[in-house]
Amino acid sequence: MQSLAQSWLVYRLSHSTFLVGALGFCTHLPVLLLSPLGGIAADRHSRRALIIAAQFAFMLQAIILAWLTLSSRISVPQVLLLATIFGVINAFEIPARQALYVHMVGPRDLSNAIALNSMTFNAARLVGPSIGGFFLAAYGEGICFLVNAFTFLAVLGSLFAISPAEPERKVSTSPLRHIREGFSYAWHNRQLRILLAATALVNLAGSPVIVLGPFFAEDIFRKGSEGFGFLTAALGLGAVIGTFVLARQTGTSSMARIVLFSAVKMGVALVIFAISPSFLLSIAAISLAGFSIFRQLAATNTLIQTLIHDDYRGRMMSLYSMMVIGMLPIGNLVSGAAAERIGARTTVFAGALFAFAAALLWARQVRHDQYRSSPA
Repeated sequence: MQSLAQSWLVYRLSHSTFLVGALGFCTHLPVLLLSPLGGIAADRHSRRALIIAAQFAFMLQAIILAWLTLSSRISVPQVLLLATIFGVINAFEIPARQALYVHMVGPRDLSNAIALNSMTFNAARLVGPSIGGFFLAAYGEGICFLVNAFTFLAVLGSLFAISPAEPERKVSTSPLRHIREGFSYAWHNRQLRILLAATALVNLAGSPVIVLGPFFAEDIFRKGSEGFGFLTAALGLGAVIGTFVLARQTGTSSMARIVLFSAVKMGVALVIFAISPSFLLSIAAISLAGFSIFRQLAATNTLIQTLIHDDYRGRMMSLYSMMVIGMLPIGNLVSGAAAERIGARTTVFAGALFAFAAALLWARQVRHDQYRSSPA
């Protein structure tokens, strides 16, 4: 709800696709820049304690955003500043949360846990925007922010209720050396390196269709905030279905193939969305995009976590979050600027080319692995 309301608020105040793109830039840039710090924090301290502190900070950010909006003091610079604060918190929360799963369920059920987490996240993307579209039309953006602030009480209650068996961490090296070791570990693992690169391309590919949602809903299809809510919810519906199917699978033998074909399907979905003449076809296309991208991300997350040692898990998850979330500021800013120069549809079509590039990159890695494992 908050994400939907923020995008709509900036667009309502400015009517600028560039500033909508700048909102995404401010939200996600800190993840790109600060995730390595979040990664070393997750490898040096209690991951559960880091997550709890981050959730308190998220709640405070939402309260401030609600107060400014409901009191009619809100401006675009204030929204951008609070979005940046949200991104800073995210840079520390995501690596800690991703690295905690293995201590909650163990290695055997890790792939299912990752897929289930993605499914519940995207179930919120399905329900939240639908409700958010109604609240936007009926009560305005401030109520969406206020409701979001209250939801953190349930999040914090859940975190205090669990007690995962985290190993005791005794780290003697300096934080700077810890960062260098993490980057070196990722670079010298070819499969891990290619997975991270393909993930970056996929997220760049998906940026235009997400950032330009308000423009497609309002200026192309004339559906207003309700239409924007339906588009966002359709993305979430596809993601829920894709990750639900993935969560039912056991083992990791099929994950490499899922990563490949998900990138191809995403490219096809973006091409359809870019040329779609109708709102209903666009909903179907964005559903396929959601199905593909989040299925690809969950499968990639599983592959990465099975490749790495737990001592590096926080840092590797920070690199993964840089590719998933951190690439979005670049994609958001470029998408907003490109849409004003070459048009929204052409920008989405260009995103499809990035998805096909990710598929090609990973296909070469799969062939490389098959060649190395084949008998001489």
